[in-house]
Amino acid sequence: MTQRLLSLAAGNLPEFSPVEVATAAAAAGWSAAGIWFDADSWTANTTRSVRNAYERHALTPLDIEVIWIHPGADDPNHERLIAAGAEIGAQNALIVSSDPDIEHTKQRFERLCQIADGYGLNACLEFLPITAIKTLEQALEVLNCVQHPRGKLLLDALHLMRSGGSVVNIANIPTDLLTYAQPCDAPAALPQQGENPLLTDAVDGRQLLGDGGLPLQEFIRALPADLPLSPEIRSRALRERFPAAIDRATELLTSTRRYLDRLPAE
Repeated sequence: MTQRLLSLAAGNLPEFSPVEVATAAAAAGWSAAGIWFDADSWTANTTRSVRNAYERHALTPLDIEVIWIHPGADDPNHERLIAAGAEIGAQNALIVSSDPDIEHTKQRFERLCQIADGYGLNACLEFLPITAIKTLEQALEVLNCVQHPRGKLLLDALHLMRSGGSVVNIANIPTDLLTYAQPCDAPAALPQQGENPLLTDAVDGRQLLGDGGLPLQEFIRALPADLPLSPEIRSRALRERFPAAIDRATELLTSTRRYLDRLPAE
């Protein structure tokens, strides 16, 4: 059985609250889980309730999401998210950018690294082809420019492949930039569904590990052997098949363990 830390990504249960996600993760047997921060509804009481849920279930809060870097002034909700994550005990804050000015993104990301450092969290930049930081190369440009020890890179298997990347590129990433990764599977070719196929693919079309056509085995083998994995499998099919949070969390953990345990020894 894999010895990696396995975390239930918050995006797998988008219709449930952070406390419900933690409860489902613990009941299913996950060792860790992620936290979705909704700035409009989040209060100090939410922070206490989520922290208590993680402590009660002896669950590791791997990450809290998501900070969106937008054009314009700093958003005070970004520090609110980081502060809440710190109080709960989260290790990482997930960050993406929709600012088309990459120099501005670098400035904002550096500031977020400084804020995260003050709270003891990593600032993890994720690239997605549906955002302004679309590729691994762009994400590394930001990280290499900022050069902050809290600045990290989040690799998502789907986003790497859909942005034209390759698992070969992972070998060139300094391992100290990686704190966790998000594997998932999907059709090898992008399905042309919806008005925005990339968005539909990311939020509705992911598949359980081994069920699709991505070079997932190579992706996982290219990562450090002890790197925590947080499978993000946003899937309309899974939401419809497993409407209950515990059932979906259980299916995700069972299928993830089965896939990892069947990987051939190196």
